[in-house]
Amino acid sequence: MDVLTQNFALYGKGFLGTVQLTVYASLLALVLGFVMASFRVAPVGSLRLFGTVWVTVLRNTPLTLLFFAVLLGLPRFGLVLPFQVFAVLALGCYTSAFICEVLRSGINTVPKGQGEASRSLGMTFTQTLGGVVLPQAFRSVIPPIGSTLIALAKNSAIAGAFSVNELLGTYKTLGELGYGVVWTFVWIAVGYLIITLSISALFNVLEKRWGIVR
Repeated sequence: MDVLTQNFALYGKGFLGTVQLTVYASLLALVLGFVMASFRVAPVGSLRLFGTVWVTVLRNTPLTLLFFAVLLGLPRFGLVLPFQVFAVLALGCYTSAFICEVLRSGINTVPKGQGEASRSLGMTFTQTLGGVVLPQAFRSVIPPIGSTLIALAKNSAIAGAFSVNELLGTYKTLGELGYGVVWTFVWIAVGYLIITLSISALFNVLEKRWGIVR
């Protein structure tokens, strides 16, 4: 317990950093995932192509390489932001590709007759998607979205290698102070466990309230 009690502020700062990364990147991933899923089922070919390229490139790019591209590449083009913002961009964009595919799979579970009936009533594609299809699709994709965001929380550990304040990065400071590596990582693991279990609990509540009864 000494490593935790004597360095509680350090652990707390790292824990808060990971929570912030997870929350901000999750919001970005959900928004971009929704947009890309809309593109992938849109009647406009160019939008479908853009969505397909987005998903294909990001899903097949190692997250570490994406971090290098964002944190080290964008400043070369004059875009200079705090490293935490770059980390949120990398995590959010990467995860949005997986959120997109989860939402698209949910959209495909909605009977086509729902969309055809909406269009026959004069509703536009946007109205049909937002008012008819997605509300039904969301109910079936709550568990996989939760799993994807849990993976995002764990992937945030990569940010520590790029001078971003997060939980895993605390081991460097604690190692320099002479603390044992085993207990250092035990308490780091406990921190990640708290975060992932919290996300899991949240989505369990959402599933019980809005999920499809199986």
